[in-house]
Amino acid sequence: QVQLVESGGGLVQAGGSLRLSCVASGRTFSSYSMGWFRQAPGKEREFVAHISWSGSSTYYADSVKGRFTISRANAKNTVYLQMNSLKPEDTAVYYCAARRDYGFGYYYTAIAEYNYWGQGTQVTVSS
Repeated sequence: QVQLVESGGGLVQAGGSLRLSCVASGRTFSSYSMGWFRQAPGKEREFVAHISWSGSSTYYADSVKGRFTISRANAKNTVYLQMNSLKPEDTAVYYCAARRDYGFGYYYTAIAEYNYWGQGTQVTVSS
């Protein structure tokens, strides 16, 4: 069982930056792929970024590529999402998610591929 707790959300002006953190419970964090998703009001939850268990492989949604960076610190059981050049359309509740990573080199973008979810943190970007 993995429990995830996000933090770092808030209100920022367009063009600004935020860094989200997600801390995982348990001693097997390094066995898990981690993902960030977001859900805007009235919209479906969508994939944002994925990072492999080792951090050596990352993958991004086209809408955030070049602006957002996912990283992890396995010694701290933490995954990060650095968000730069924020736009009003980035406004959403951001969720981190986890699933076991068997080292196949896949990247996981579908909600159904993740087993564990955090409660979410609100990010609001004003114009």
